[in-house]
This record gives sequence, structure tokens and C-alpha cells, in this order.
Amino acid sequence: MTKLLLPLHVLAAVLAVGPVTVAASMFPQALRRAHSAPDDREALAALRTLHRICRVYAGIGIAVPLFGFATAGSLDVLGNGWVITSIVLTAAAAAVLGLLILPAQDSALTTARSLGPGPAARLATLTGVFNLLWATVTVLMIVRPGSTTGA
Repeated sequence: MTKLLLPLHVLAAVLAVGPVTVAASMFPQALRRAHSAPDDREALAALRTLHRICRVYAGIGIAVPLFGFATAGSLDVLGNGWVITSIVLTAAAAAVLGLLILPAQDSALTTARSLGPGPAARLATLTGVFNLLWATVTVLMIVRPGSTTGA
């Protein structure tokens, strides 16, 4: 079963988290462009598209921890420190995305033409935190402190 669950977990992470990290990272710059050219319909369309990607792939991203729990259970490593740390960091990343980034993007979309640079800078910072959390989880998944694989 592990030979099925582990690839599903990795594929879910790559295919769901990857697009969110890229789209969320692109959003602040697109917001700056929309602010600097309020009549630019393409800039506003780009914002909407990036936000839609973040929303949709955030929903799909729920598969990552589901497959992760199943994989960790089948490997009997749920109690290992690196797994617990990864779970906590994943929950933190999900909270940053769901409670901070997506609502800030929603708000920015409704007022994109009248905003100053503040919201874009805040979104860039939040996105950086989100990406750093996921990068840390990825490293933990690969290195697995205390692993006997020698990685």
C-alpha cells in the first residue's frame, strides 16, 4: 500500500502546492501593475486568474495531508518528530493561505484600482512566509532527520 500512497502524496504535493506557490507569488506584482495602470483590463484579468488558481489549488491541496497521513500511517512513522513538525508546518501554511493570503487577495481584487503599494507588499510578505513553510516541509520530507536511509 505504501508504494501507492507515497507517489500519490508526492504527486498531490507537486501538482497542488506548486501552482499555489507560483500564483500567490505572482499576485503582488500583478496587483502593483493593476494599481499603476487602473484602466488596464489585462492586469485586472491577470489578478482574477491568479486568485482563481490559488483558490482552486488550495482546495485540491487538501489531498496532500490526506495522502501524507495515510503514507505516514502505512510506514508507521506518525509519531516521529520530523513528521509531527511537518504536520504543524503544513497546518501553519494552510492557515496562512486560507486565513491571510486568500482573504487579502479577495480584498485586493475588489479595490485593485484604488489601492496603494501597502497591500501588495503585505501579500508579498505573506506569500514569502507561505513558501518558506512549504520549502521547510519539503526539506523535512526529503532529509527525514533520524532516518536510517542515510539521506
